[in-house]
Amino acid sequence: MRTQSTRTESELRLQLRGLRREIEPGHDLWPGIQARIGQLPAQAAAPSRGNPAMRLAPWALAASLVLAVGVAWRMQPPPASVQAADDGTGVAAVALDREADAMTAEYRAALQELQTATPQPSLARREQPALRELDQSARQIREAIALDPQSRFLLERLRRTYALRLELTQHAITQGASLG
Repeated sequence: MRTQSTRTESELRLQLRGLRREIEPGHDLWPGIQARIGQLPAQAAAPSRGNPAMRLAPWALAASLVLAVGVAWRMQPPPASVQAADDGTGVAAVALDREADAMTAEYRAALQELQTATPQPSLARREQPALRELDQSARQIREAIALDPQSRFLLERLRRTYALRLELTQHAITQGASLG
């Protein structure tokens, strides 16, 4: 068996050597290659010049990363040394209460801006119960924050409630505008 496979192998090698032939091209290929190489820089620069989104994509990515880092930094809990330094004086509670007050002021300003920006005097009727419920929830959360001013959870719930209220108001305004 070994001789048969060796003989077959040597026959195959001999046949492969017989297949090698060098063929000269019918014409000189270099001028065509050189012309295409010369066009490459012009082709590479064309998309960035013609498409402003491609030029701004790296900047948008960098801005998104900065925003994500900033949000993550703001969302982290205060260091243990700040909480330990509180010693019952209520410094952390006052800071959270001020943050809740600032958030409420921003919410009211945004809500006022949404309501004055629309020519329509009233929101869609079907959203009214949900809007009242969200307002009631925000009041209850504010009362709970007054009882437990160090609760970050309550502050986050208040932020989420205000965001939902603004989103629903905006939805109701756009629905009313499309119907009217």
